[in-house]
Amino acid sequence: MRKLTYYVASSLDGFIASPTGGFDFFSMEPDYLDAIAAEYPETLPGAYRAFRGLTGPGRHFDTVLMGRRTYQVGLDAGTTNPYPQLASYVFSRSVLDSPDPTVTFSSTPLATVRELKARDGLGLWLCGGGALAAELLPEIDAFIIKLNPVIAGSGIKLVDLGFQPHRLRLTATRALSSGVVFLSYESTTPAQPR
Repeated sequence: MRKLTYYVASSLDGFIASPTGGFDFFSMEPDYLDAIAAEYPETLPGAYRAFRGLTGPGRHFDTVLMGRRTYQVGLDAGTTNPYPQLASYVFSRSVLDSPDPTVTFSSTPLATVRELKARDGLGLWLCGGGALAAELLPEIDAFIIKLNPVIAGSGIKLVDLGFQPHRLRLTATRALSSGVVFLSYESTTPAQPR
């Protein structure tokens, strides 16, 4: 069965984006971008992959999942499919028509993820946002948090959930000279039906 990994940048205080969805306060230092390009090249936007000359299939993921507000950031920049190298799914309760035929919209995150997990293929990458992460929490198998040395103060939470402890087990760490630390965890809380 395929695994769902929440692979996302976060501030020290647990925010993955500004209150308006921006993420330009996160590191874009060369060591950070090089680390992503080396280990998770499929998670870089298509335009940046082309700029860096990165081609070929993904190493870890062949599918990306995101909430509508995360997807909107790309739309606002004129990109209808930020990750054309991956099968793209956007979850929304308000917008169900895709402006791009290569992007699938769904209003049923849990059912869709369970269906995708049952298919053959590489892993599933949840790239945001916090509300979608909260809804999918029972299905998230692994977390890779790119912890950035910044305090945001407010914004979109890593997991937008009330007090509901979810246990994780640290499996790896990697610190970069820019101060970004990659923290890898496995979920140890059994999936609960929702």
